[in-house]
Amino acid sequence: MELPDLSPYLGQVTFGGLAGYAVGYALKKLGRLLAVALGLLFVVVQLLAQAGYIQVDWTRIQKDVEPLLKQPGLQNLWERLLSTLTYNLPFGASFVGGLILGLRAG
Repeated sequence: MELPDLSPYLGQVTFGGLAGYAVGYALKKLGRLLAVALGLLFVVVQLLAQAGYIQVDWTRIQKDVEPLLKQPGLQNLWERLLSTLTYNLPFGASFVGGLILGLRAG
């Protein structure tokens, strides 16, 4: 029994893996930067509130933000992303693998 020629897919798999790794690495670095920025913003807001310069209605903020987090679109975001990335299976599968490695390395 002769094995099929997989050489046409080698470039897709290689590029997909490298692209996935780069995107995962960048996402993790960007996520860390965003987390630090949001944390610093929260500290500044709390310091200003404690000093009496501003008054924050956290209950209203919670009421405004909760519906945004419960939208069906956000719940299925990961499934839609994986569906899109695996559309061209050799590229998509290696992209997802590279993405996971990039997220771990970043």
